[in-house]
Amino acid sequence: MGNLNTTVLAIQAHPDDTEIFCAGTLALLKQKGFKIVIATMTPGGMGGVTHDEKGTAKIRGEEATRAAAILDAEYYCLEQRDGYVFDNTEARIAVTSLIQKVKADVVFTHLPFDYHPDHRATSYIVEAGTILATLPNVPTEETPLKRTPLLYYTSPFGFTNNMGGKITDPSFFVDITSTFEKKKEMLSFHESQKKVMELMFNIADFFEDMRDSDQNMGKIAGVRYAEAYWQNTGGGFPKDPLIQKILKEYRR
Repeated sequence: MGNLNTTVLAIQAHPDDTEIFCAGTLALLKQKGFKIVIATMTPGGMGGVTHDEKGTAKIRGEEATRAAAILDAEYYCLEQRDGYVFDNTEARIAVTSLIQKVKADVVFTHLPFDYHPDHRATSYIVEAGTILATLPNVPTEETPLKRTPLLYYTSPFGFTNNMGGKITDPSFFVDITSTFEKKKEMLSFHESQKKVMELMFNIADFFEDMRDSDQNMGKIAGVRYAEAYWQNTGGGFPKDPLIQKILKEYRR
């Protein structure tokens, strides 16, 4: 699998998750010639304090679309309800269908022990959808893939698991110092989340908190800013460390 005409699909729970957890790496992959696709399981309707759920979802969808455009990326929403993401048959079929539709070679999603329940549910749905994407009996209208995509997990908020414990030993870090400003630009479109983050997490500056998180990972990796990843090399998944090879000059 080469880097040209290779499609990377980031499927995460909410608008702004991709920007927070892996946009720096996606920007590097874009520079390498990858096609980038961004999807969310939900439109993020609960993430608002000035509009109702429907109004918030509309605003956040527009924010996500504008952010994705920075990487010339398509944006999709799989329309589960924010705060109520469940691993069920319909969700798995929807994810498999999207993976097949965009012909994903690499998939990014949340860790299965992420702090947020929507993130954890998304992780299991995406893992199942990825491993099913080559099978002809899966009830989608898309053509099955010829090869199971590589599956990578992004680091959680605060680098902690669902019980508040520190997560250690990622498969690798990516030095995103050169693309941090582009990541910051993408996140800046999610203006609606400033008040929500202050309400939920007592975070006074949403964007500065992201910077601090990337700096903390950078200290571990020995660079200014970094993102962390785990690769699923379990049964049924390819073992090829494609992202590590393509980004070898940025891998730590």
